[in-house]
Amino acid sequence: MKAVVQRVSSSSVKVDGKLIGSIGKGYNVLLGVEPNDTKEHADVLAAKIAKLRIFEDEQGKMNLSVLDVDGEILAISQFTLCADIKKGNRPSFTTAAAPQMANELYEYFQQQLLANGVRKVEHGEFGADMKVEINNDGPVTILMDTSLWVK
Repeated sequence: MKAVVQRVSSSSVKVDGKLIGSIGKGYNVLLGVEPNDTKEHADVLAAKIAKLRIFEDEQGKMNLSVLDVDGEILAISQFTLCADIKKGNRPSFTTAAAPQMANELYEYFQQQLLANGVRKVEHGEFGADMKVEINNDGPVTILMDTSLWVK
């Protein structure tokens, strides 16, 4: 599982011009699911993201998590994070999980964020053409890959 975590002052997602998810201060998380990912990957990633300390404390150090600042998360499925660009200039997406499996793990991941104490988790619409507005704060952007923690 791969994720791009962006610290945001706000973020929202629209489908067909209709607002379907919106948050204030927190994280915008773009999530890519690969064929070998399991619930264990989602468990580890959700816990890591909930505890990730990228908000500033009183001394200006990135020392606070989304939990510490009572922040929110907007989770967006993004199969393009799994693109294979080893050959040529056109990405291949054969390294992304099949849609049904990917959606199940995407939904499970959202549940695990809540289980890890995140107060509010909004989401996009799996497989839809989404328009995502991200007001990156900092900017602070962290790349995460569960292959670092789960074998």
